[in-house]
Amino acid sequence: MTNVQMLEKVKSLLGITAEETAADSMLDANLEWIIEATTARLKILLGVDPPEEMQHIIIDVAVIRFNRLGSEGLSSHSVRDESMSFNENDFAGYKDEIEAWLDEQAGTKKGRVRFI
Repeated sequence: MTNVQMLEKVKSLLGITAEETAADSMLDANLEWIIEATTARLKILLGVDPPEEMQHIIIDVAVIRFNRLGSEGLSSHSVRDESMSFNENDFAGYKDEIEAWLDEQAGTKKGRVRFI
């Protein structure tokens, strides 16, 4: 999947229309930077360029990061009856998936041992 395709998927998930993009010339640039930064971070976690089957993680985390713009560094935020909390690690929800992929690449799939 190309960065342009990922950009379109992120905008779709965020409900950003073509009109909104046209009105805010920085919107695409910000989203592209978020996608690039997220891809770079996942590359560090994987040790290689993210494969096609991990592209959904980049898209999901890009949405998370976009929604957190202006709230960087906060772990929680409360206003009257509304409360939000943020993970310190945007990839925490994908830890098991990333570890399973890494195990598969290393050839150390987890399995069962039976003694007969």
